[in-house]
Amino acid sequence: MLRSAFPDAGDQSPDALLAAYGSVLAETVESVGADAVAEATALDSDTVEAVAAGEVAELALEDATAVLATDPDRPDAGSLQAEAQDILLMGMTTAVMDVESLASGIDSQLEPKEIQQKIEGRYPMTLREYALLHSYIESRQR
Repeated sequence: MLRSAFPDAGDQSPDALLAAYGSVLAETVESVGADAVAEATALDSDTVEAVAAGEVAELALEDATAVLATDPDRPDAGSLQAEAQDILLMGMTTAVMDVESLASGIDSQLEPKEIQQKIEGRYPMTLREYALLHSYIESRQR
């Protein structure tokens, strides 16, 4: 999600990486305040409280970037989402990987067409899915 925040993504399991995302999001809610996050995003207070508790697996990438963007020291949500998608696309390029090999590498948990649509932002992606793809792609860049 943030280029400099997860430099060891390829060394972590998808679950560990998801937990790391959850920590960053929870820290953001804590520093900005739950009410301020709910007011600045389209998220209801229950969802913001779940994020504060680190429960982010089913949170959409778009919503996660909206939460991160509430921190005045971070870019806007659109820029953060573009960066997150870029991390996956550039990682695939560096690893010389297409969506078919990526789908195979993650044991077909997502179909190639679905992966492509999610990475391109044409279809919503959960943070669980993002962690799965991010971890696998980064592990193949060595």
